Amino acid sequence: MDTESTGKGRPTPKRKISEAKRITSSLAPVVTKDQKRAAKLASRQDRAASRTAYLRGDENALPARDRGPARRFVRNYVDSRRSIGEYFLPIIFVVLILTLIPKPAVQFGAIAVMYGVLLIAVIDGIFLSRKIRKLVTAKFPNVATKGLGMYAWLRSTQMRRLRAPHPQTKVGDRVN
Repeated sequence: MDTESTGKGRPTPKRKISEAKRITSSLAPVVTKDQKRAAKLASRQDRAASRTAYLRGDENALPARDRGPARRFVRNYVDSRRSIGEYFLPIIFVVLILTLIPKPAVQFGAIAVMYGVLLIAVIDGIFLSRKIRKLVTAKFPNVATKGLGMYAWLRSTQMRRLRAPHPQTKVGDRVN
């Protein structure tokens, strides 16, 4: 075979040109810096709006673990009562400060208080879990109660101000 008749009819491109073509796909749209900046701004605003909706408790903005009428009921029930668990973090902070005092009696007392509060919070969580399952079964007969007790207990151990979604009820309100 003759090499001239089977040639490609053009010179081999330089490596730099070939790599540039490979990096910049012909299918990818050309995006300017202004377009990227606008896209980032729009994305940031979307995330802020969805976070606000989540904290407000909008059903369509909630993750799957927080969705549904039973979960809303559990959140409202937990938010309508005080629990020792929500004070655990501030108590731990006080205990930490008290353990810095170089008197063994104060240190031992502080640690004993910490373990006592932890034990009370766990016992409260067990009773809360059982009560939540009974209430949810009575109010929503066809809803599975698996995980609702732990969901309630974990929410009750968070400081009220830091709960997400934010509490919809005040302490002492009656939950229907």
